[in-house]
Amino acid sequence: MKDKKRLPTDGGPIKWVSPFASLKQTELSPTSPARSVADQGVPELVVHKKNRGRVDIIRQTAHRGGKTVTVVTGFVGIGQAEKALLAKRMQKVCGSGGTVKEGRIEIQGDQRESVARILIEAGFRPVFAGG
Repeated sequence: MKDKKRLPTDGGPIKWVSPFASLKQTELSPTSPARSVADQGVPELVVHKKNRGRVDIIRQTAHRGGKTVTVVTGFVGIGQAEKALLAKRMQKVCGSGGTVKEGRIEIQGDQRESVARILIEAGFRPVFAGG
């Protein structure tokens, strides 16, 4: 069994060493280069022409157990890989889950305004359709 290190309760001095004491001894220069966010390899969306077509943003609740889902449909001339990148960015900005199914992007929750803003930045013309 491992011996337990107990602190004395008799009122004597406590022998305690800070776990950060060894960090004070190392000489780190305050001018060491810090890693930026750009160095971490986060994929960025490629800026395309400003008019990439109309996409519909729909809020659905039917057949989803009462949960609200934002669905983006109507992509023309866009590949599955770029849809996946758009979906990933939407999930990150909205702070929710999502997926790409059957050529459309589904984001959990009512996130229509955030999704529209991302689509405008990507060069699409979002239209709020349906419910």
